[in-house]
Amino acid sequence: MLVLRVLQTGPLHGYAIAQRIHQITSDVLQIEEGSLYPALQRILMKGWAKADWGTSDTNRRVRVYRLTAAGRKQLESEMADYDRVNAAIRAILRTA
Repeated sequence: MLVLRVLQTGPLHGYAIAQRIHQITSDVLQIEEGSLYPALQRILMKGWAKADWGTSDTNRRVRVYRLTAAGRKQLESEMADYDRVNAAIRAILRTA
């Protein structure tokens, strides 16, 4: 869900995705390469994103990922599921 959400703002290469999540969460969440790239591969295989070759700010050849319409739909679904689970957890914490 986090990768899809970050890609919603525009195309990014893998390292930039990890950096963006790290930055947005004020250094709380870090995605390691060993987790990120397999996740991106699954996202590509499911059709939630497309990838093209591009050039990074440091002139390196990188794969740039962009969200597809199916990815936007999946993100909406995952965010709705997250909201439901989060509300249930908050209810338990308030009343238990």
